[in-house]
Amino acid sequence: MHQYDLYGIGAALLDTEIEVSDSDLQSLGVDKGVMTLVDDQRQRQLVGSLSDHLVTAKRACGGSGANTVIAASYFGLRTFYSCKVAGDDNGDYYLADLARAGVQYPAVLKQADGGVTGRCLVLVTPDAERSMNTYLGISAALSTSELDGEALSASRWAYIEGYLVSSDSGRAAAIALREQAQSAGVKTALSLSDPAMVLLFREGLQEMIGTGVDMLFCNRDEALGFTDSDSLETAAVALQSHCHSFAITLGAEGALLWDGQQSYRVASPQVHAIDTNGAGDMFAGAFLYGINRGMSYPEAGELACRAAAQVVSQYGPRLRSEQHGQLLGNPVAAQETGGR
Repeated sequence: MHQYDLYGIGAALLDTEIEVSDSDLQSLGVDKGVMTLVDDQRQRQLVGSLSDHLVTAKRACGGSGANTVIAASYFGLRTFYSCKVAGDDNGDYYLADLARAGVQYPAVLKQADGGVTGRCLVLVTPDAERSMNTYLGISAALSTSELDGEALSASRWAYIEGYLVSSDSGRAAAIALREQAQSAGVKTALSLSDPAMVLLFREGLQEMIGTGVDMLFCNRDEALGFTDSDSLETAAVALQSHCHSFAITLGAEGALLWDGQQSYRVASPQVHAIDTNGAGDMFAGAFLYGINRGMSYPEAGELACRAAAQVVSQYGPRLRSEQHGQLLGNPVAAQETGGR
């Protein structure tokens, strides 16, 4: 018997989400649609420049991996998460939010002295695109010290956030987690996380993947960039050498899935998108729930597309706890596209 269904690792970031215009992004010099790592001074400068927007700001426990694990927990999986927070108010808030979501974490996680908990300023434009400016804070020091080998070996799946590639110690921790998981017979999943990570750290991501993971999550741009391809079809073939299965999210077009033998196109419900922050994280959390509960890849993909569509139709990277239960029904048909 496994104690946990899913063990995740990633940065612990307190998200602040603000609605802005495209002209705001231009005047602030913010790259649209990607995650940009910034220092504390730059993030404070951005917040100061947007002080008149803060009245509508929303705060949430975040980080890509955390969003995925929390979603999986709310759907019903038994989850565990390794991250790093500081002994500050934000760190206390973060751990309390994990606990509220039913996510377990290592007993020794919080650094009592020094450092600050990471923060992510998420700027959402009217076209629903999100532009993230992330100050990692103490998350940059996430290392193998935050791993819990006992919890990992008692898990069905291990999930690795691709953003960890930007930190030397975080990348080392991700590699160690994958190696330990594979040695213990735990299935591994990894998300490429962001086109900017693929562009800047492709070799590091290849190190994190190693000889291959069981499941790879990415969006279209990440798939094209990681495989240096000019078409989705070419990228899908190239990805097969890095994983035993994958899911490529395609926004409103749904997703392309490969279960190791057969590929499928899964439709997405048509919704009015107002905030794409967290869509990929939710997709991964819902998909991992599905395959943990015995769903086929198309069935898990249908659930994941419905969940991601729900996320983009409201503000914030996560759903309310009760919304997860409401999503466990009313499937969207999947279309088989042929094997390779």
